[in-house]
Amino acid sequence: MAVVTMRQLLESGVHFGHQTRRWNPKMKRFLFTERNGIYIIDLQQSLSFIDRAYDFVKETVAHGGSIMFIGTKKQAQESIAEQARRVGMPFVNQRWLGGMLTNFQTVNKRIARMRELEQVDFDDVAGSGLTKKELLVLRREYDKLTKTLGGIREMTKVPSAVWIVDTNKEHLAVDEAKKLNIPVVAILDSNCDPDDVDYRIPGNDDAIRSVTLLTRVIADAVAEGLQVRHGGKSDAAEPLAAWEQDLLAGDEGVQSGGSESVATVEGSTAPEAAQAEAAEGQPAEAAAEAGDTAEAPVAGDEAPAEAAAQV
Repeated sequence: MAVVTMRQLLESGVHFGHQTRRWNPKMKRFLFTERNGIYIIDLQQSLSFIDRAYDFVKETVAHGGSIMFIGTKKQAQESIAEQARRVGMPFVNQRWLGGMLTNFQTVNKRIARMRELEQVDFDDVAGSGLTKKELLVLRREYDKLTKTLGGIREMTKVPSAVWIVDTNKEHLAVDEAKKLNIPVVAILDSNCDPDDVDYRIPGNDDAIRSVTLLTRVIADAVAEGLQVRHGGKSDAAEPLAAWEQDLLAGDEGVQSGGSESVATVEGSTAPEAAQAEAAEGQPAEAAAEAGDTAEAPVAGDEAPAEAAAQV
């Protein structure tokens, strides 16, 4: 059975790219056409690339590896945390601190500090021997560490591979992974650079449904890899959401052949809800383009080691 169907990709709005004025020419070979000023991604290619990425992730985990899930944009935060927790993998969904991979020893010390603070009863002023103000400072430190490092608290070494949503926003993570020769599996929207990614999945990285679907596929690959590793059934398998079950129920008459899929995209059979969501995440976002490309630098951007040490 296919990892994912053409209909699921269409219904989730995976085929919607960015506006034609916001694109990376290197992505031309992954684009099918242009409609109403928006690039349409070739889902026939996406299907084959999804299968390839799925097999890689499954084999990596089956041989004892781990996958780090990375996605700090609002559309990805919930699904990244949910799917990573489901399969017991580390994740970053709030803010990428420079040096999380390349300076992991320092980051590991901050994780140890977070665990140390977990033993403090912040409400027990008398028993702690500290003042209310001192306990408040410690609580704030703990909350900050939990927010930024809580997803990697169980990580004892750098991951075998990383799953990234939006390589442009997560460029620091991509750069660190490349320095350490860690394979990058990622969604490639029409404005991304495919040369930065080892296992590409052409698709929409802005619509919530699209991000959720593709992240779940990667998590399913991890779950299957864990099952192979342990030689038995895995509890990580997740039942399909109601809307996905409805899609599969109506999928019997939908084939993934090139001509039919092309006609489907041309006819824009994706429901208005999916189009509205994709449009909300893509073209409307163009108005805030400055926010995407001129994001205020954080401490980790300039000095990865120092930023990690100052968390």
